[in-house]
Amino acid sequence: MPLASSPRSRGPKPTKVDPDQLLDAAQAVFAEEGLRAASLRAIARRAGCDPALIYYHFDSKEALFAALLERRFPAVRLEVEQLTDPADLRPTALRLWAVLLIYHRHLKDDPGIRSLIRGEIVRGAEGLNHLIENQIRQVTTAIRQIFDQGIARGDLRPDLQPLLATFFLVKMQMEILDVLPVVLPRLMALPPGEVVVIGMRAWFDLFWRGVALDPSASLPPLPDPAD
Repeated sequence: MPLASSPRSRGPKPTKVDPDQLLDAAQAVFAEEGLRAASLRAIARRAGCDPALIYYHFDSKEALFAALLERRFPAVRLEVEQLTDPADLRPTALRLWAVLLIYHRHLKDDPGIRSLIRGEIVRGAEGLNHLIENQIRQVTTAIRQIFDQGIARGDLRPDLQPLLATFFLVKMQMEILDVLPVVLPRLMALPPGEVVVIGMRAWFDLFWRGVALDPSASLPPLPDPAD
């Protein structure tokens, strides 16, 4: 759902408002001002409603923040956890690539939530980091399990640190989604979406050669994000 582009300041304010409309407005305001500086009045202005209507759905701006995380991360976690099934005997490279496709599918069109999470982690807002940590930890735990299985199966280096490998895999995917659509189209004369896919493949090839037990072995065919 696209974010509201500008606050509505004219005409009567609605007596009802959809919760998703409030969440979109809150996400835009949080990304611009940070959660600590944001006000419910600013969120209501962005949503085009009376501030009192926010309290009908959410107790506080912290509750709005928690709902934003809940709107995105459970679906990501469930899909990543499916990749940890021991019965999935696909090469580890394909399962790690599938992790990147999950992030691409759920977050590529939502720069607001990516900016919001990054900003709050950097700001270290008291009482809120645990909300981010709880959501992210569940996802990273599942990804780490894929790395652990890859080591046990002999696909990955035995000296690999799975937690750090998880961090770098996900961190770079977020950078690809944020930076490549802005920078590379000017250099390669390609559409932003196509540039992202090229960047993902190039990055994963480099990453895999750093974690694989046999870095000289060719990667298996990797499905496109649109497949």
